[in-house]
Amino acid sequence: MLHSSGRAGSEYNRFRALADELVRLHVSAIFAYGGTAAALAAKAATSTIPVIFYVSSDPVGSDLVASLNRPARNLTGLTFLSTALAAKRLELLSELVPKASVTAMLVNPINPDTDFETRDVQEAANVLGHDIRIMRATQEPDFQTVFAALVEQRASALLVASDAFFSNQRTRLVRLAQRHAIPTMYDRREFPEVGGLISYGHHRADAYHQLGIYIGQVLKGAQPSDLPVLQPTRFELVVNLKTAKTLGLTVPDKLLVAADEVIE
Repeated sequence: MLHSSGRAGSEYNRFRALADELVRLHVSAIFAYGGTAAALAAKAATSTIPVIFYVSSDPVGSDLVASLNRPARNLTGLTFLSTALAAKRLELLSELVPKASVTAMLVNPINPDTDFETRDVQEAANVLGHDIRIMRATQEPDFQTVFAALVEQRASALLVASDAFFSNQRTRLVRLAQRHAIPTMYDRREFPEVGGLISYGHHRADAYHQLGIYIGQVLKGAQPSDLPVLQPTRFELVVNLKTAKTLGLTVPDKLLVAADEVIE
């Protein structure tokens, strides 16, 4: 399995070294769990060993597969549409913080999916009339600089991009957002569970179950080219009401009704 630790550095080169090692070991299949970088590295390392990926971007646009319905190569898997969902997250954040004049977006520039997600958010911001400021972090010490800049630029809200590095550092990010009283939207429920304000994304347990079925089918002889790329069918909105009250925010009834879980 190619798994992302989220550390700074050359993601692709690190994953390519791991993929080459798996090929030398003659494994029966590779599960690329480190996003687009891991999937691309596995693709470059082998054209014969089945690769099951788990990515946030468009696999066709990333040149992982020929099409979603007929991958036509030795790769298939699931795209969880996190980059496409970024625009929805911005919309939900604007409902929670309607007077936000300046919204920042925290991204990891070494993530190959960053450009796609940033583009979608900027397009959505234009429609909503938001001013989006892009903030970049590739390692934990960058967070202090980012939040200092947020305060200096008087950002009213923050959108954290989907990234394994940010997820691994979720407690640190949530604490900084709390300390600086910045309403923040995240991509997965683990953030509100440790005190983050709100998250919206696909139901990960369901996605893992679907991927497990695909891996089992491949190990039994199925060809990835015959297995359509999966897309999530279940999504979840999680709101931390306690954090909202601390920030002095009134959560609209519309969001409370739509929420899959409200943490009090």
